[in-house]
Amino acid sequence: MTRRTVHDMVNEAKAQIEELTVEQVAAEIEAGTAVVVDIRDIRERVEKGAIPGAISAPRGMLEFWFDPESPYHQDRYQPEGRYIFYCASGWRSALAAKVIGELGFGNVAHLESGFTGWSEAGNEVADVASTSKWVKRD
Repeated sequence: MTRRTVHDMVNEAKAQIEELTVEQVAAEIEAGTAVVVDIRDIRERVEKGAIPGAISAPRGMLEFWFDPESPYHQDRYQPEGRYIFYCASGWRSALAAKVIGELGFGNVAHLESGFTGWSEAGNEVADVASTSKWVKRD
């Protein structure tokens, strides 16, 4: 068996999914046509912030929350919805978009440049630390 790298896997995923620019994601947010899903770990969200209005769905639970046959399924994820995934740099979100597509969700995409591209473009960033139940407060 030939060894594949994570880079190989990401490139294969990117060849099969819809990749969006920061401007395209911003336009879909503005139009209200998509649910934006942040798949980063809560620690990343607290430290760096998030795209305003994005739903947190950590990568480790994604398939379980999206699959209607899973005991962990969340009703807010329906196959007919439009979902845009993002992570820090666009690698995890490419893999996420591919696997969610394989679960039968036909209208998925990912933010190619990730949250890094979003914030570097000067877009608004939501402060997650101030509202997170995972941040210890005095």
